[in-house]
Amino acid sequence: MPAPEPGGSRPVSIPIYQTSTFAFTDPAACAAALDDPGGGHAYSRYRNPTTQALEEAVAGLEGGAAAIATSSGMGAINAVLLGLLRPGDHIVAQRCLYGGTVAVFADLAARLQIGVSYISGRDESELRAAIRPESRLLYLETIANPTAAVSDLPALLAAGRGAGLTCVVDNTFATPVLCRPIEHGADIVVHSATKYLGGHDDVTLGIVVTATSDRYPRLWRYAVDLGVTADPFAAWLTIRGLKTLPLRMARHCDNARYLAEHLAEHPAVSAVHWPGLASHPDRQLASRLLAAPGGMLAFDLAGGRPAGMAFVAGLRVAAMAPSLGGAETLVLHPASTSHRQLSPGQLAAAGIAEGTIRVSAGLEHPQDLWADFEQALAGCA
Repeated sequence: MPAPEPGGSRPVSIPIYQTSTFAFTDPAACAAALDDPGGGHAYSRYRNPTTQALEEAVAGLEGGAAAIATSSGMGAINAVLLGLLRPGDHIVAQRCLYGGTVAVFADLAARLQIGVSYISGRDESELRAAIRPESRLLYLETIANPTAAVSDLPALLAAGRGAGLTCVVDNTFATPVLCRPIEHGADIVVHSATKYLGGHDDVTLGIVVTATSDRYPRLWRYAVDLGVTADPFAAWLTIRGLKTLPLRMARHCDNARYLAEHLAEHPAVSAVHWPGLASHPDRQLASRLLAAPGGMLAFDLAGGRPAGMAFVAGLRVAAMAPSLGGAETLVLHPASTSHRQLSPGQLAAAGIAEGTIRVSAGLEHPQDLWADFEQALAGCA
């Protein structure tokens, strides 16, 4: 929070420091600000007061020691992976992940011979079997994109830390409102803050949160040198979004439940993936780990890819768009969009069918949403 102004007042909203650079009268202070993440503000790629306010807020929400705001969620993921891994290292990752993350793993394997072994995310013995002498990092998503599978964070993170792995969790789908992975043993948490943290489909930003302060300087320096740190206006928009995050998450989860329950009864739908349903394999784990089952769901259409494409094209209230976590309900066909980088075999292994549809439940009236889904389902039958 900004310090009081002369006369005792203070700004209620965090100010935007829309400046690229800061002037000094002391050369030593300028040098210190460029070399030390806690040394003040010299250049906004290194540190900016507005960006710093966001970093401190998200670190507090996640229960971490420090945070780094980046230009996008993929900027956060790349800063962590490239900042921590070296040629010849090995990653263990859950099988169902955001397609962009899988693409980065494939690039690391091709260019730096960094191996990747994939596991289900549900079985710690599977993780133990995948660990090699060169294993350095465990990568998980709290709620998987797009199938809404829930990782057994307590068991997997304990096993990973016991083997000396750095444990990274993408908490984008859950947000710290539903789960705080650091409390379960995560070393690093990443977010695409473009999604729920920003919450209004008007900002592109990522966040890296470190559980302790020891990894922070290295990752901060790498993010600065890579040039993926956030700009102050994007940080300010995300701060604005944080103010309503708990309220929005409650409505997102309620709308996801409404849609999931109705989709489960529709004859054109062969399966619904939402961890609040009794039929979901992770229902019990989700009830222990998450404050609520989340605002993301997926469902499989019996008609396969043609039905999936017809469904998304037939929507009138929900929008077909490659993002999530905003006020509007957004729907897409993962096999042709968010997970297009995966081969047919990888899609099947991740549980993504040709007719799978991913839904980010927005804040609209649930009956309006279901009426829209119902007419689109009728059009793809």
